[in-house]
Amino acid sequence: MTRKLLFTLLCLACLCATAQELTVGSYNIRYKNDSDSINGNDWKRRSTSMCDQISWERPDIFGAQEVLYPQLCDLERLLPAYRWIGVGRDDGKQAGEYAAIFYNPERIELLDSGNFWLNETPDRPALGWDAACVRICSWGHFRDRLSNKEFFFLNLHMDHVGVKARAESAKLVMKRITEMTDGGKKLAILTGDFNTPQTREPYTLFTSSGVLKDCYANAARRFAENGTYNGFDYHSWTDERIDHIFVTPATQVNAYAILTDGYWRKDMNGRMARRNISDHYPVFARISF
Repeated sequence: MTRKLLFTLLCLACLCATAQELTVGSYNIRYKNDSDSINGNDWKRRSTSMCDQISWERPDIFGAQEVLYPQLCDLERLLPAYRWIGVGRDDGKQAGEYAAIFYNPERIELLDSGNFWLNETPDRPALGWDAACVRICSWGHFRDRLSNKEFFFLNLHMDHVGVKARAESAKLVMKRITEMTDGGKKLAILTGDFNTPQTREPYTLFTSSGVLKDCYANAARRFAENGTYNGFDYHSWTDERIDHIFVTPATQVNAYAILTDGYWRKDMNGRMARRNISDHYPVFARISF
């Protein structure tokens, strides 16, 4: 009888652990660029495959980058199970790209949200340091309805040109996360297109902080056959990861994947050809608090 009871308790513990697992992600969706249509990478076709992919993976919460407002409306329509937060980076309203956060309200409750810009005046839009574009970080304070645990989720897109801008942006974000989490004691997730690989200094500013760790490096299981940027070239290979998911130290990373899924469409000669859904591959992780 004692063994049966022990077995039952162990099964219940396993069920609870599974129930509290969160699937999180980061996806640079590629902004809607009319010139992409010339090469067969138009948003209208990509968006359907992208949302089918997301719906299949069923992340509880994920950050998306390069989202223009019309694309946001498309994602809202094609992903009816999700809600989103964020603002356009150019004016804090609808202008420019969003670093939007999508979440499933059946699993995740939004408690608070906000935005700050990656520049010397984080409370308002402006170019920062040597950046080529205005850059933003959107954040939300959430509660997991199953575990009842609260956590912060931040999503950003760092500059692709400014070396100093990336370094200073990393310092600014780490300062904010450190304050939000009381030095990493509270739970947080940071996603985004960091435009910096795992071999460069801005990356190490996050991983050496003691406040965050990389899901790739700490995953119990991993499926990552490529890096994250592909430039719409299905045959390209790189070991550089510029899209990352970071979590606070107490978080357990059960699995991590960079998904290289594609879709098929006819080329200029009428032959079926494989295409990438975006010029970045999405990153997903299964985590437990």
